[in-house]
Amino acid sequence: MSLLAEDTPVADLGLRWKPGFSTLGPAFFTELRPTPLPDPYWVGHSDAVARELGLPPGWREADTTLAALTGSLPVAGTRPFATVYSGHQFGVWAGQLGDGRAILLGETEGGLEVQLKGAGRTPYSRGGDGRAVLRSSIREFLCSEAMHGLGIPTTRALCVTGSDARVRREELESAAVVTRVAPSFIRFGHFEHFAANQREDELRALADYVIDRYYLECRATARFNGNAYAAFLEAVSERTAALLAQWQAVGFCHGVMNTDNMSILGLTIDYGPFQFLDGFDPRHICNHSDTQGRYAFNQQPNVAYWNLFCLAQALLPLIGDQEIAVAALESYKTVFPNAFEDRMRAKLGLTAPAEGDRALIEGVLKLMAAEKVDHTIFWRRLSNHMADGNVEPVRDLFLDRAGFDAWLLSFSERHAQSQRAEAAKLMLQSNPKFVLRNHLGQQAIEASQQKDHAGVATLLTLLQTPCEEHPGADDYAGFPPDWASTIEISCSS
Repeated sequence: MSLLAEDTPVADLGLRWKPGFSTLGPAFFTELRPTPLPDPYWVGHSDAVARELGLPPGWREADTTLAALTGSLPVAGTRPFATVYSGHQFGVWAGQLGDGRAILLGETEGGLEVQLKGAGRTPYSRGGDGRAVLRSSIREFLCSEAMHGLGIPTTRALCVTGSDARVRREELESAAVVTRVAPSFIRFGHFEHFAANQREDELRALADYVIDRYYLECRATARFNGNAYAAFLEAVSERTAALLAQWQAVGFCHGVMNTDNMSILGLTIDYGPFQFLDGFDPRHICNHSDTQGRYAFNQQPNVAYWNLFCLAQALLPLIGDQEIAVAALESYKTVFPNAFEDRMRAKLGLTAPAEGDRALIEGVLKLMAAEKVDHTIFWRRLSNHMADGNVEPVRDLFLDRAGFDAWLLSFSERHAQSQRAEAAKLMLQSNPKFVLRNHLGQQAIEASQQKDHAGVATLLTLLQTPCEEHPGADDYAGFPPDWASTIEISCSS
């Protein structure tokens, strides 16, 4: 039964929709319409995501599109809903959670879910207002596309729409909506919810849905004596391990790795108090709400494993054997370090493993950590050194010149048989010139709050191809200003 009256106006986005998650039934979601925001306006958009969705040329030109993507007008062919899940937050069981401010429009025929974040209260809002603010919405929009530009699995963002409607956080702020896109927004927490409530039928239905949609190879595997659920757990574990290796290699801090913020597809999901490292500090805590440092940068791989253990517990009724469930997580311990070393070799311009690589990697990371050398600038300057032979810009980053020189000698000896041009090409493709630093995001946010959205568009262009030079944009690749260290980001960011 439709939630709309027959004479309700709708927006036709030119997309065809199909049943997806909704086929699981009402135990998994609540149908509801987004809550409209008055007088919406465009803040930023990604034409790349629009093409991937199959939106027609000129898709932004219709006022109905703007209204639809701000929750003010229903989208033809959709039956929006919010999903229920549970989870562990900061290592503590939090019970029922769910989409408190995100409403899923539906799934396109191409297999992409479209979700409005900030679209109003849902039955799972837990007393919240169901809204997102311009500040956090711009950060999520830009970082979603930045991570994609870096080749890191992530949810995507089609656009940000804003409104002059006010939302109270620490202070009154402008409301906004992010239109998010992903093959699926299913989280570890969806499984935890049904396991915790001893609803094995729903747990099995969810697992079967995910396996048959996204992990079909688990049906035919001989692993774990043909136990598809154990094979599924192992596959999720390995995808997560590969994702964490990419995070660590690029210096990305998520900030709030709760189990409800972990994607079952191994995507980066839920951009809140994230940060790309400025100075390399392995113990850096980017989330000011994280007073115990649970989600510090160097803790992320271990936290991911802990979260996978929670997923294993949730899947245990289906797997049927605790030892098999534990065994399904074992490969994480090798996949993560191997994937991380592979990423670091690429950053060093190395195409094949060799004895001593781990020492070479650990050596440079220790040097960087000792002086909190800027992470992105170091790797880009090292790449340029390989390209042009000039080592002084890299050397100038270190006070411990002797220590750096000793490491550089080992690095040069490792490359003695390399083709320098090929190594330089690999390094320049593996070490971005541009990342979404906090101060860059803050500058774009402050301009957008004054209705100047040019900064959002500029950053998007740079971050979509972060390894290209982008002549004239060097200011976006420089050291952060002193005031950048005073920017506080928390779970409300």
